[in-house]
Amino acid sequence: MTGRVFLVLLLGIVASAALTQWLAVGERTRAIERYRDFHALERAEQLITTADVLPAASRPTYLRVAGRGTVKLERTDLAMAKALPPSDFSALLQQRVGPTISLGPLAERPLECDEPRKGRDFFAPTQWKGTCETMTVQLTDGEIMKLSVLPPRSPPPAQHSEWLAMLPFLLSIAGLAYLVTRMTVRPLRTLAQAAKDLGNDINHPPVVLSGAAEIRQASAAFNAMQARIRQHIQQRTEMLAAITHDLQTPLTRMRLRLEKVHDEELQQRLIDDLSAMQQMVKEGLDLARSMDSTETMQALDLDALLDSVCSDATDVGQSVELRGRAAMALMGRPLAIRRCLMNLIDNAVKYGHYAHVSVERLVGAARIRIRDGGPGIDQDQMARVFEPFYRVESSRSRASGGTGLGLTIARNIAEQHGGSVVLANHAEGGLEVTLVVPEYYAGR
Repeated sequence: MTGRVFLVLLLGIVASAALTQWLAVGERTRAIERYRDFHALERAEQLITTADVLPAASRPTYLRVAGRGTVKLERTDLAMAKALPPSDFSALLQQRVGPTISLGPLAERPLECDEPRKGRDFFAPTQWKGTCETMTVQLTDGEIMKLSVLPPRSPPPAQHSEWLAMLPFLLSIAGLAYLVTRMTVRPLRTLAQAAKDLGNDINHPPVVLSGAAEIRQASAAFNAMQARIRQHIQQRTEMLAAITHDLQTPLTRMRLRLEKVHDEELQQRLIDDLSAMQQMVKEGLDLARSMDSTETMQALDLDALLDSVCSDATDVGQSVELRGRAAMALMGRPLAIRRCLMNLIDNAVKYGHYAHVSVERLVGAARIRIRDGGPGIDQDQMARVFEPFYRVESSRSRASGGTGLGLTIARNIAEQHGGSVVLANHAEGGLEVTLVVPEYYAGR
């Protein structure tokens, strides 16, 4: 956005300056043409009136000296031209010299009138658009002469190019456009970074209110939205935690009372159901904790964390294998990240009998793959398995279906850390879970 705004401002200002320059040069050219026509009119009147009062014998010497400019008066063998109507220039000149001298425009046009004139750096060569014509002049004594009004001579070439003269102007425009762009985009960049930080940490400090009134208003609205979201999440988390916590007491009493049931088969069934309920309550608490973002963020060694989680799983008898190294740090909440990895590994072992964990470093992130040997999941259920309490299997037995909260908790934690969890059926069989987490940079 910064580049686009800068280019739009720069091109707009340059285009406006170029248009202004073109109009100014055009007006200057017309002014020069008007001044040249007036000067040619004055010069022609001077030449004619002077030649008219001189004796015939002195005229050749005078004409030879005075006819060196672009307005020339010279002797000719032509007769007076009376067929053509007078031009604007000849009409004005006739008024100035009086009725004793006759003027007659000629049809012939000087060759210099059609020669292209050398243009400036910004403009192509053009033709002279001012007065350029010839006419016959009959003096008082009857002698006929020819008056030629030619274009002015081209000015000498400039020592410095106009492009070079425009360079400071263009640089100042570029600097101004850059400053305006920074002033415009900086608040938007601040709000974008605040939105990113909000996605990673709901408890991130609010945006500092500064800048123009509109920017302060937008920042205040963003801070109010963050406070409302934090309040809603806290209320939902507290409600879920309270419900699951309050269920612990009656469940514990029910387990104690079941000891008094004498029918062993019935007792065992009730104990199994009660254990499933207690497990659901426990995972409900875990789900509530996964929504809680009060744990302090800190830099974690991803390889050490993975090694610790896989070692713990192996110690309890799970078939877990770890391959690869990321050699990078992760910014996160230690307990939450550990819970996320344990849930993904537990799911792999529970439904696929083993978990092959591999980790590799990407550009600015790490990719962790957890593959199992289970039957996989149908493609149409890939997204639904992340829903709370949704299970692919219809049975509620812990040995088969579980509670359906493990993947939900894992995804919540991953998204809180700016990561993602994706499921895919492996080509050689089994389900592969891919966890991508961003790398931590000390400077940010």
